[in-house]
Amino acid sequence: MSLSLFQPFTLGGLTLKNRIVMPPMTRSRASQPGDVANDMMATYYAQRASAGLIVSEGTQISATAKGYAWTPGIYTPEQIAGWRKVTDAVHAKQGAIFAQLWHVGRVTHPDNIGGEQPISSSALKAENVKIFVDNGNDAPGFVDVVEPRAMTKADIQQVIEDYRQAALNAIEAGFDGIELHAANGYLINQFIDSEANVRFDEYGGSLENRLRFLDEIVTAMVDAIGADRVGVRLAPLTTLNGTVDANPIDTYTAAAALLNKHHIVYLHIAEVDWDDAPDTPVSFKRAMRNAFQGVLIYAGRYNADKAEHALNDGLADMIGFGRPFVANPDLPERMKNGYPLAEHDPNTLFGGTEKGLTDYPIYQA
Repeated sequence: MSLSLFQPFTLGGLTLKNRIVMPPMTRSRASQPGDVANDMMATYYAQRASAGLIVSEGTQISATAKGYAWTPGIYTPEQIAGWRKVTDAVHAKQGAIFAQLWHVGRVTHPDNIGGEQPISSSALKAENVKIFVDNGNDAPGFVDVVEPRAMTKADIQQVIEDYRQAALNAIEAGFDGIELHAANGYLINQFIDSEANVRFDEYGGSLENRLRFLDEIVTAMVDAIGADRVGVRLAPLTTLNGTVDANPIDTYTAAAALLNKHHIVYLHIAEVDWDDAPDTPVSFKRAMRNAFQGVLIYAGRYNADKAEHALNDGLADMIGFGRPFVANPDLPERMKNGYPLAEHDPNTLFGGTEKGLTDYPIYQA
């Protein structure tokens, strides 16, 4: 096979080692109290710095943006300092790392956000969605989400400002850029998808209105740190966390065209990745390529061969490999040489210690 996956690649002002992306994966190991990134996380990311680009786990932009127990934030000085340990460790290995900035909207519970009621585009509860809480009194565990309140105009302006400040905080923490998490049923997705948004103002109804919140957040972040340091993640065909769109092809082609006008550095598409999920139609990928002229990243159930095909077909510029990176810190080397891949332990994905985080070995031939 050709080795395009392993060739150096230019992303904005960065020269990356290869076209391999370690995508964002929640690991819930931030130090408590305070949701602070720590030395254990720095080791984990540095071990995987042979990726062309690392995108950090989702990082909440405010105390009320948090969805799950023990996820890291990026809104306090202590959190910025914690992330600086991570970025320094990755850069010491000549790696590149973007921070994924995250507001979960309705996908949370008052126990995780200081007793507040969650906010969303609309007062619609996400059905059949559970999240992990640690309220400090009961044993940590899973609970149903609650009904959110619809955001006011003041709420919308506050969240846009929180995103702008979080982007600046990420640069202060040493990140090479940020990825806006607009996927997987979280807050921005709750505005975009038609069945999660029943607003009657300029943020609801028409497709243009449902994309307005995304547009205004990206505008604020590009103004703050520059378009060449802003990426966006979308999940066009998934229904994760209860968000459904009536016409996803039209909606997300329009979203890609909107993001193209901002000249952001990349668009990251999360494909459906459960085992028997349908493949993303090639016609849709061509439509995304036509709508967005920047770097396109795809992630979901890829192996080296499938990734090469996507690159050679011109449908993608970089490919993300999620779960394989958990158990294979040296994943690019293994793929390049055809070495076998280790399997991750699903019981150690979320929360806990170094076990299942930093103790996976590199391949010994």
